[in-house]
Amino acid sequence: MTGSDLRHHGDAELAPGLVDLAVNVRAGTPPEWLRALLHEALDAGAAYPDPRRARAAVATAHGRDPAEVLLTAGAAEAFVLLARALRPRHAVVVHPSFTEPEAALRAAGHPVSRLLLGADDGYRVDPTAVPDDADLVVVGNPTNPTSVLHPADALAGLTRPGRVVLVDEAFADTVPGEPESLAGRRDLPGLLVVRSLTKTWGLAGLRVGYALGPPDLLAAMAEQQPPWAVSTPALAALTACTAPAARAEAEAAATDLVAHRAALLDALPPHVEVLGEPRSSFVLLRVADGVRVRQALRARGWAVRRGDTFPGLTTDHLRVAVRDPGTSRAFATDLAAILVGADRTGSAAEASSAGLEEIR
Repeated sequence: MTGSDLRHHGDAELAPGLVDLAVNVRAGTPPEWLRALLHEALDAGAAYPDPRRARAAVATAHGRDPAEVLLTAGAAEAFVLLARALRPRHAVVVHPSFTEPEAALRAAGHPVSRLLLGADDGYRVDPTAVPDDADLVVVGNPTNPTSVLHPADALAGLTRPGRVVLVDEAFADTVPGEPESLAGRRDLPGLLVVRSLTKTWGLAGLRVGYALGPPDLLAAMAEQQPPWAVSTPALAALTACTAPAARAEAEAAATDLVAHRAALLDALPPHVEVLGEPRSSFVLLRVADGVRVRQALRARGWAVRRGDTFPGLTTDHLRVAVRDPGTSRAFATDLAAILVGADRTGSAAEASSAGLEEIR
């Protein structure tokens, strides 16, 4: 038994009329220049996709050889490919975290152990807590849903000969400077870093991701991949979004996000517990009577991500995406009213009609 609904994701919380605080995609994306580029890429849709230019662009961005890059249809495909390519004897997934890696491993028939982190230690991973016989370790950085950023040295301490360490860096570019990223590390044995363009560039529907790691491991994963798995528009996005100008834009957005996250935290009512030290585009909260609170938020026009489908969390945990300060303050006002039992309505509708300020 998995004990959690591993296939539940934030988009399942959405419904017409709700303000989206459940999905961690930056508001106002894709930007206009990227929309125009994607439309142009459709003109090349009659030809089969050619990944060479995009692979070279990703390799250059991370100081890698192209043989150390595997382009994928989103980060989720990378998890599936790894699960099909490996035969781990003891796979360990560090939780709470994004559930698709464990779901992929279980679907491929591999037994999975969970290393559950807790609020007492700030949801930070301790390399010594991972069993010595683990030959596959999966961890997120920053971790979804805790928003915790693990020190690079701690994650590097997980690596060793004979072990694959998958670091899910889907949210790495939401942190200014990406200080703890391992994407450029070529010296760590068995290190596989998975990245995504979904969050910063608003490309969830296009499915754009890639993996960085040893050529032999990536070649084994590529053998499990169908031909032309990454579409021509996705390849165009990979090429453009890893260029210096786009990376500078992502850095500016990450810097703005710091201030927007601080505004959300400052607005939260005192009855709400913020867990861990949030460093990404979402925060993990704990409230009393979480099911009632989440339902009451929906009634007032807010969609938030339930926490109980993440291993190690409960119905009292809620993940809330960072939006512009005005939206965050309106949300916090309704949350405070719910927690004290007031019966107010309208804040969410007012925030929605005013328009969500883009996180830039």
